[in-house]
Amino acid sequence: MTALARTSRCDPSLIEAARGGDERALVSLISAAQPDVRRYAARNCRVSDIDDAVQETLLLVYRRIGTLRAVTSFSAWLFAVARRACHRLLRMSVGMPDVSVDTADERWARLAPEDIRMDLSRAIQSLPGHYREVILLRDIEEFSIDEIAAVLGLSRESVKARIHRARLMIREYLIRD
Repeated sequence: MTALARTSRCDPSLIEAARGGDERALVSLISAAQPDVRRYAARNCRVSDIDDAVQETLLLVYRRIGTLRAVTSFSAWLFAVARRACHRLLRMSVGMPDVSVDTADERWARLAPEDIRMDLSRAIQSLPGHYREVILLRDIEEFSIDEIAAVLGLSRESVKARIHRARLMIREYLIRD
């Protein structure tokens, strides 16, 4: 388990305070996350891109921590941001166009929170019932995989597959929009 995962599990109040706009909590959270982001970037980025990936990741955390839905998903979200930064920097270094995530992020950053909630609500409502059910239990009610499996009478693997497919469908819906 990484130090960041331990931090996010042991001190969810720090993440919650940062999400709520507490600037001191946000600075503390970024300070705590920085070594783990750097370690992740060192393993997944080119040496020349490590500092840029860390900086981009922490800047995005600073700007977007308020959009984090579940405190428990902080470390996964953080490493996904770092992974995207590494991939974007690699694409740029080999001359591939920088498609996408940044453009989508810019578009979403300009939207009002109410509009984002409405779009996300529509995306969730567009899901078939069995996918909507697992997404609501996991991301809204914050049930664990095992709890969802017990409630729905499914195996862990089925629950994970449904969550994965549902998130892909939501992403597709939001990108088309």
